[in-house]
Amino acid sequence: MDCIRSENVKRIMVKFPEAAKRLFGRTFVCKKCKTKIKAPPQKVIDRKVKCRRCGYKILRPIKKGTK
Repeated sequence: MDCIRSENVKRIMVKFPEAAKRLFGRTFVCKKCKTKIKAPPQKVIDRKVKCRRCGYKILRPIKKGTK
C-alpha cells in the first residue's frame, strides 16, 4: 500500500504578511493590567488611547509569538 503516514509528513506553516499585519499591526497590550487593545499606532504614540479596564495610557505592541 502506498499510503503516507502522518508522522512522516512535515507540516510547513506559511506566514502571510497580510495575516501578520491584521493580527499584530494594531494590537497593543496595557503594561499595567495586560489587556489587549486594538487601536491605531499613531494614537497610541500620542497617548490618546487608554486602557478600558484600568485607564492606564502606556501601552506596548503585542509580541509576535503570542495571540
